[in-house]
Amino acid sequence: MSGATARGSSDATVASVASPALQDRVLILAPAGRDAHLAASVLERAAIGCTVCCDVQAFCSEFKRGAAAGVLTGEALAPATRGRLVDEFADQPLWADFPLVVLAGRPITREDSRRLVQALDELGNVTLLDRPLHVETMVSTVRAALRARKRQYQARELLCRLQEGVRERDHFLATLSHELRTPLGAIRHATQVLKNSAVPQAERPLAIVDRQVTHLARLIDDLLDVSRVTTGKVILQRHTMDLRSVVEQTAQQMESTFTEQGLRVERNLGALPLWVHADAVRLEQVFTNLLTNAVKYTPAGGGIQITAGLEPGGGAPDSPNGAVWVKIVDTGIGLSGEQVDGIFDMFAQVDQSLARSQGGMGIGLTLVRSLLTLHDGTVTAHSAGLGKGSEFTVSLPACRESRVMASPAIAAPPAASGSSQRRVLLVEDNADNRELLQELLELEGYEVVVAVDGAEGVGRALEFSPDVAIVDIGLPVIDGYEVARRVRAALGEQVTLIALTGYGRPEDRRRSAEAGFDTQLTKPVDFGDLRKVLARPRKRRTLRLDPRAPTAQTNS
Repeated sequence: MSGATARGSSDATVASVASPALQDRVLILAPAGRDAHLAASVLERAAIGCTVCCDVQAFCSEFKRGAAAGVLTGEALAPATRGRLVDEFADQPLWADFPLVVLAGRPITREDSRRLVQALDELGNVTLLDRPLHVETMVSTVRAALRARKRQYQARELLCRLQEGVRERDHFLATLSHELRTPLGAIRHATQVLKNSAVPQAERPLAIVDRQVTHLARLIDDLLDVSRVTTGKVILQRHTMDLRSVVEQTAQQMESTFTEQGLRVERNLGALPLWVHADAVRLEQVFTNLLTNAVKYTPAGGGIQITAGLEPGGGAPDSPNGAVWVKIVDTGIGLSGEQVDGIFDMFAQVDQSLARSQGGMGIGLTLVRSLLTLHDGTVTAHSAGLGKGSEFTVSLPACRESRVMASPAIAAPPAASGSSQRRVLLVEDNADNRELLQELLELEGYEVVVAVDGAEGVGRALEFSPDVAIVDIGLPVIDGYEVARRVRAALGEQVTLIALTGYGRPEDRRRSAEAGFDTQLTKPVDFGDLRKVLARPRKRRTLRLDPRAPTAQTNS
């Protein structure tokens, strides 16, 4: 296949020899003589569809449209042409490795041989055929390349199905969380109303209900967060902070749990700050899961010890400032060697019995490891054996003290009294949530007007001119986002807009901020959290997140 003059018009960039599906055809680039059309005729007789390209630009253009393999002659491997092909193939998706068949004569000199080897190495997936060659050799080689490409297409289809499965899973989990959070919100509001009724005999069962609602909400959050982390959808909001503050606050928030379980808790976090550059909300989530795990597997009368410190120059190879560490040691049921090895795996369970008295889905520690990995940190587990307690050690890269920014997870909450925001509009279509939340707000002394759908909510807002509008996102007629946009446009910055939603994904929070909400709270809403938000003085609009927020999105 050489010699003579190339046939065909020089004005045509691509000559179609056959009309197969684009992804199943072979592209031919052979600039010398009649080689391109001779190769095309050979492949056409073998029922292999192909497209002849007159230059590398045409080849790359057709490659982008779709092709199964390429046939090149040695003359097409000039440095400029080869560089263009290398650049083009570098952008292939993960499933793809475009196969090339190169028809080249034997190198005459050692330098020719060196150049050929370099060219083939740069192009990647190449099969070299020496000329002259038998037609059968060329046909069988091209068919082998097509079979390999078919396998790649199968891998592509599998990846597409997997990605679609992930999208369906995420949609299902988001929908499930919404459907679960709505009744949980009603239950939580009902328990708060009953608590305020001061019925002594109801105090203990109400505390149990409230604790179990909190547990269910945390399970939902963990399940969604594992999905976000594994698909790379978690974006950390890092600030320089003293790690001790996060650990201390987490422990304080769990004081009632420690007391109820009859556990002794000792904290020794040292006297010096432990500076880290991290997402305080996510670290609180890490330590909440670790302490919850310790409580779950430590019998009444046992103890939990929390210590922290700095290891200069150690524990974090990529940190010139060393590592800070936090250890949580319990006197609980301990771990066997096999359990230690797999404790951070998804769905790992210490209690494998049918009774499963401790509950849980086995995702909390998986989430801990994943969140720490995002922080360039680690978590390790150790136990002397069954019945001898467990020790979990968190290590994070230390940083030098710099401009320390306040974090929503560790900042002191504003006072819950003295608020001037007393007129509240509540827009909620769920009757139970609406009636119970209205009663709670009125018990706090607020003047409350309610609406059952988005259109009515906008109308009531214009009539009532509330200080605060609490708006459910999933409303009939018009949704909560549109309510916020219309109310903000009509009343401006004089009204505080609070979104209530069963969805807590980062994209949902971004939409809330863009619609004009100041704060988004995820159901089931703790009325104490809502009380704190209502007590805040009116400030420049900033989207504030509740403690379970996956990211800290803001909108000024």
